[in-house]
Amino acid sequence: MERNKNNFGLSIFFPVYNDWGTIGSMVALAIATAEQITDDYEVILVNDGSEQHTVEVLSFIEKKFPQVRVVHHKKNRGYGGALRTGFLEARKDYVFYTDGDAQYDVRELKKLVPVMRPGIDVVNGYKIKRHDPWYRIVIGKCYHLVTKLAFSFSIRDVDCDFRLMRRGIFEKIHLEHNSGVICVEMIKKLHDAGCRFAEVPVTHFFRASGKSTFFRFGRIFRVGVDLTKLWWRLVVKKEGIKGTVVHERSREVVSR
Repeated sequence: MERNKNNFGLSIFFPVYNDWGTIGSMVALAIATAEQITDDYEVILVNDGSEQHTVEVLSFIEKKFPQVRVVHHKKNRGYGGALRTGFLEARKDYVFYTDGDAQYDVRELKKLVPVMRPGIDVVNGYKIKRHDPWYRIVIGKCYHLVTKLAFSFSIRDVDCDFRLMRRGIFEKIHLEHNSGVICVEMIKKLHDAGCRFAEVPVTHFFRASGKSTFFRFGRIFRVGVDLTKLWWRLVVKKEGIKGTVVHERSREVVSR
């Protein structure tokens, strides 16, 4: 980043859904990494309706680490809903997020920071090699190809949830989806808003904990429907940018 260590704020957040087995180590590594980058940081954990075991782990972490703040969804809202809450809750100038299931190494945030220079709004990670079962790799490649062609993306990996962003860019767009298509929605709207991207290769690991519900036929079908609707609105009707939208906090959605 273009400022000295003590002069910028960093929000790190993790969407959490039953990631009780990995979230503790993710938080510890996030804190250790953040302290090497800046003296002004926070860690936000968005609990997206996890089971009680994960809730207990998050409560323990929050009590042990004063830098950590846990935000609870009363019911599961989906990955997009968790991301929207994380962006809303972030209070610092820069926002970094990745998943709580340890498929990415949060310490590689240090690779993104030097690339966030003047003129860059988003530093987007891309997977050096995807470590997943073969069918997920195939589906992931198809998903990436379809979205890249349909939405005219220039970035290599729209589905890599390892991003460092300026918080101010969210004054230009309004995110709506609660499903996993939020990444396509977000990148497309940021692109249309004139935001500038840089890319950094990052390591991807096998999922060690938590639940993934994306790779099921019903979910894949719904994602296909959502992508088609999103393509119609953002590409055909060009509804992505309609002036500045100010997000408002909703007490009905988030509880502590």
